[in-house]
Amino acid sequence: MTLPIPQPPTIPFIGNVTSIDREVPLYSFRLMAKTYGEIYQLNMLGRFVVIVSSYDLVNEVSDETRFQKRVTGGLLQVRNLVGDGLFTAQPEEENWGIAHRLLMPAFGTLAVKNMMEEMRDISNQLLLKWERFGPDAIIDPSDDFTRVALDAIAYCSMSYRLNSFYTDTQPEFAIRMGDFLGESGHRANRPQIVQAVANIRGKQVKYEEDIRMMRGLADQIVSSRKTHPIKKHDLLDIMLNSTDPKTGQSMSEESIAQNLLTFLIAGHETSSGMMTFMVYFLLKNPEKLRKLRAQIDEVLGDREVQYEDFAKLPYLIAVMRETLRLAATAPMRATTALEDCTIRGNRGEYALKKGQSVVINTWDLHRDPKIWGEDADEFRPERMLDGGFEGKPNNAWQPFGFGVRGCIGRAFAWQEVTLVMASILQKFDLSLVDPSYTLQIKQTLTVKPKGLYIRASPRKGGVHLQATPASALMAGRDEDSADAGVVRSQAHGEGVPLYVLYGSNTGTSEAFAQRIANEAGAYGFNASIGTLDSALGKVPKDGPVVIITASYEGEPADNAARFVDWLIHLQNNNELTGVRYAVFGCGNSDWTATFQKIPTLCDELFAKYGGKRLVERGSGDAGSGDFFQKFDEFEAGLWGVLEKEYSTSRSESIAPTLEVKTVDGGKERAKALRQDDALLGRVVENRVLTKEGPVKRHIEVELPEGVTAKAGDYVAILPQNPIRDVRRVLARFNMSNEAEVILSSVGPTSLPVGKPVSLSVILQGYVELSQPATTKDLGMLSQATSSDNTRAYIEELKKNYNEAVQAKRLSVFQIIENRPDIDLSIGTFLQMLPSMRVRQYSISSSPLWNPAHITVTVSVLEAPALSGSTSVPFLGVGSNYLAGLTAGDRVQMAVRPSAAAFHPPENPSTPVVMFCAGSGIAPMRGFIQERAAQKKSGREVGEMLLFFGCRSPKADYLYSDTDLAEWVREGVVDVRPAFSRASEESEGCRYVQHRIQKDAADIRAAYINGASFFTCGSANVAKGIKAALVDMIMKHEKVDAEEATMKFEKITKGRYATDIFD
Repeated sequence: MTLPIPQPPTIPFIGNVTSIDREVPLYSFRLMAKTYGEIYQLNMLGRFVVIVSSYDLVNEVSDETRFQKRVTGGLLQVRNLVGDGLFTAQPEEENWGIAHRLLMPAFGTLAVKNMMEEMRDISNQLLLKWERFGPDAIIDPSDDFTRVALDAIAYCSMSYRLNSFYTDTQPEFAIRMGDFLGESGHRANRPQIVQAVANIRGKQVKYEEDIRMMRGLADQIVSSRKTHPIKKHDLLDIMLNSTDPKTGQSMSEESIAQNLLTFLIAGHETSSGMMTFMVYFLLKNPEKLRKLRAQIDEVLGDREVQYEDFAKLPYLIAVMRETLRLAATAPMRATTALEDCTIRGNRGEYALKKGQSVVINTWDLHRDPKIWGEDADEFRPERMLDGGFEGKPNNAWQPFGFGVRGCIGRAFAWQEVTLVMASILQKFDLSLVDPSYTLQIKQTLTVKPKGLYIRASPRKGGVHLQATPASALMAGRDEDSADAGVVRSQAHGEGVPLYVLYGSNTGTSEAFAQRIANEAGAYGFNASIGTLDSALGKVPKDGPVVIITASYEGEPADNAARFVDWLIHLQNNNELTGVRYAVFGCGNSDWTATFQKIPTLCDELFAKYGGKRLVERGSGDAGSGDFFQKFDEFEAGLWGVLEKEYSTSRSESIAPTLEVKTVDGGKERAKALRQDDALLGRVVENRVLTKEGPVKRHIEVELPEGVTAKAGDYVAILPQNPIRDVRRVLARFNMSNEAEVILSSVGPTSLPVGKPVSLSVILQGYVELSQPATTKDLGMLSQATSSDNTRAYIEELKKNYNEAVQAKRLSVFQIIENRPDIDLSIGTFLQMLPSMRVRQYSISSSPLWNPAHITVTVSVLEAPALSGSTSVPFLGVGSNYLAGLTAGDRVQMAVRPSAAAFHPPENPSTPVVMFCAGSGIAPMRGFIQERAAQKKSGREVGEMLLFFGCRSPKADYLYSDTDLAEWVREGVVDVRPAFSRASEESEGCRYVQHRIQKDAADIRAAYINGASFFTCGSANVAKGIKAALVDMIMKHEKVDAEEATMKFEKITKGRYATDIFD
C-alpha cells in the first residue's frame, strides 16, 4: 500500500504559490523538506509538482528508463532567449540531439586541456586587478568570478573578448543576463493576473529589451565569424562547419546563436557561484584553507600552475567536490515520470502518475545523513579523499545533473575553477571584510553567496595590519561617516614601533586594543593596530607585540580563527624568534572548561616558538565585577616593562587623543544619524509574559531581507543606553540634548569621527555609561579635582575598591554627577568609557513557524542601585533597550550561529530532554515549536521532556497559557515544572534539580532511547542541573562523586549541549 504524499495548506486558485519565498525559493523548499520530510507536493497554479530530497528517492527518479528530464519552471522561461539550446531543449526536440552529438567531443578532456592558456589569459586579468587594487580594497568575489567565468567561456568557445576587467561595472551583456535570469525565475511563479500587472509596470518591456540585446550580440558574433573566419577550431567553428554524424544535418544559424547564449549562461553562472562558495567555506574553515595552501605551495612553489599539476592537488579537488556538495550552484532540477510507477523512500512507497513532474532538491540530497554521515552539514573535504568520493553510491552527488542530460561543460568548468583557485591561493592571503559574516544566498536560476566581501593581500610583502570592526553591527551604524569602511591601522609618526593585535567578536577586546594604541604615543611608542588574522604569517619583530583576544566557547574570535590555526600548526620551532610579546585574555569563567583557552594558547605557543614574553599573561573575567579593573592593572604593568625594555618614558604633555568640537549648540535640530538598512530588523510585537515579579518579554522581529536563522541560533543586538541616563550626562556637562559635535582622534577609536553628529547619539549608542569605574579611572578623576574632600573620597574608593566600586556598580558618571567639583571635559569623559558592546540573545522560535521572523524571550533588568538608596534604579542596557521597542521600530541586529551541538537533532524522531529556568526557556521554545510543525505535517517525532523552573504558575510560568499549553495538548512536549515559590503545585519540587531527582527514571529512559540533552540558563542554574544529573549517576551506579562526574562527561559527549548566560 502506498503512502499519501504530504502537502502544505493551499489557498484557493493559487495553491501553494505563496509558500515559496520570492527572492530565494531554495530557502522555502529546504524548510518544507525539514517540515514534511523526504517528499512533499505543491500545487503551483494548478500544476502539481512533487519535490524529493532523500538519496533513496533521488536515486529512484534518476533512473532514465523510468524518468526523463523535462524543462519546467524558470528554465522554461529561459527558452524565451535560448529556445531549444542544449540546456533548455525538451527531450523530443531534434536540435538537442544534433548539438549534443557535435559538441560532446569539443567539451572532452583533451579538447578542454587545449584551452588552458586561453583560460590563463583571463585568470591573469583577475590576478592583476587584485594585485593593483592592493590589500585594503574591498572585493566582491561573486562579481569578479562572474567576469572571469563569462570572459573565459566567451574567449575559449567563440574567440570573443568581452573584456569585463576593463570596465568599472560589469559589461552590459552580463547585467542584462542577470536581470533576464532573475525575471525568468519570477515569471515562473506568477499567476497570469500578477504577470499582467508586472507587464503594466514595465517588466515585460525590460524583459524583451534584455532578450533583444543578448540575441543581438550572439547574432553579431555568428555573422562576424562567417564574414571573417579564423583558423581556430573552437566551438563556434564546430557549430558553423560540422555536420551531425547521425542525421547529416548542420546546425541552423538560429540554433548556433541559441547555443552560444546557452554556453554564456550555463558556463558562467555555475562556475562563478562555485568559486564564490569555495572562498566562503575556506575562509570560515581556516584549518582547511591552511591544508590546501600547504599543498599548493608544495606542488607549485612560485611557478604558474600547469595542467599536469592538477593531479598532484588532491586536496584542492576534495575542496571543490565538498563545496559543490554543500552548495550546488544549480540547486534543483526537474524530471518527469514516463509511466505510472511507485518510488520507495525511507518511510515507504509513494505512487506517481505518468507525466508527474518531480523536482530534485540537490542541497538536501547532498546532506542526507544516510550517505554523508551525521556531520553532513559540516564542510569536511577529507570525506572526499582516499576513495571516500568514489565509494559513494551512484547519484549521491549530483551538482552537474546526471545521465544523458548532465552538464556537457563539466570538464571545462572543472579545469577553469582549478586553475583560477590554485592561482589565487598561491598569490594572495584572503580575508573576510566582515569576519562574522554567515552565509546568505541570492538566487536566479542558480545560487550564489549574497553580501560576501573579501580583501586580497599579496603573500609577498611586509606586515599590513587591518583594524576591521569586531562586528558588522559596529560598522553599520557609521554608514554616513566620511571614512566608513576605511581601515585605520598603520602607525604614523615617530617612536618605537608597537603592534596591537586583537581577536574580538563583541567589541570588548577591540576596545582594549584601541586603548593601548591610544596610550602608546604618551610612552614614546608609535602604534599600529589590527586583527590577529591580519598578522597571519607576518608577526612583527621590530617592536613589541601586544595581543588582546577572547575565547568563545573555547574557540577563537572570528577575526582571529585563521591566525590561531596557523599558530597551532607551526612547523618551525624558531618561527617567532625575535618577537617580544604580551597577552591579555578576555573570557567568562562561567565556561569553566574553556575559560581563557585561546589567550593561554597564544601565550604558550608564542613562547614555544621562540617569542620572548614581556609580562605575565593578563586575564579578565567578564563574569566578575573586576573585568575592566584587571585590564587596567595589566596595562599599567605593561607600560612599566616597556619603558624599561625600550628606554622610553611617559610624557605628561601629550595632548588628548580625542577632541570634541561643538558645531551646533542645539538651536537647530541635528540631522539624525542613519544606519545601514540592510542590518535593520522590524519589531512586529513586544508583549509582557509575566504577571508579577521581574518582567520578562516576548519580542517578535521581522528579519532583514536575506537573513535566515535556525532554532538554537542567537540574535546579536546593538543596544542603546536609556534616554534617562543620556539626559543626566548632558545635564552634568551643561549641554543641550540637541547639541551637535565633531569628534577628532589621533588614535584608533570606535567613536564616529570627522563628521557632525548629535552628542546624544554618541552617548546613547557608542559608549557604556554604567560600567563600573576602574582604579585608572579613579586616578584620572582624582587629578581632575581641586577639592581635598573629593580627593580623599576617591582615595577611599581606591582603598576599598572591590566593596565600594565593583560590588556597588559605581560608574564614572555616578561619581562625577555627585561630585560637581571634578573638572572633566566631555572629550576626556568619552575617552574613559568602554565602547558599546553587542548583546546576544537566544532565539526562541523556529524557521518552520515563520522563516522571515524570529522571537526572543528577554528578562528585563531593573534593580535598585547598589550605590545608595537615593540613587536612581539600575537599568540593564540591552534588556531595557529591547523592552522599550514598539511595533514598527527598527533594530540593528545580526543572526549568529550557536555551537553546532546546540540545535535540534536533524532526525525529528530523536527524543529530546531540555533543562532551563526563567528566560532560559528561549531556545527550548524554538526546539519545541520546530517539532510541533513537523508533527503537524505528519512526520513521526520523538518524545520531548521540558524541565522548567520559575517562581510560580501565576507569576512567571512563561507561555503556559499559550504555546506550551497547545503543544502539551498536541502531545509534542511533556512539561515538568518546578516552582520555587509554589512548590506544592510542582509535586514538591522547588528547583529544576529537584525535579530531575524526582523524575530520574524518565530521564534514564530517555537516555537509553538515544535522547539528546540541552541546558539553558545562568551559570548557577547550569551547575545545579549538572550536579543533579551527576547525583543520579552516583545513586544508580553506586559510585562516588568523582567517578560519577567522569561517567557523566563520557556518556554525554556529543549528546549534551549547554547555553549559559550571565
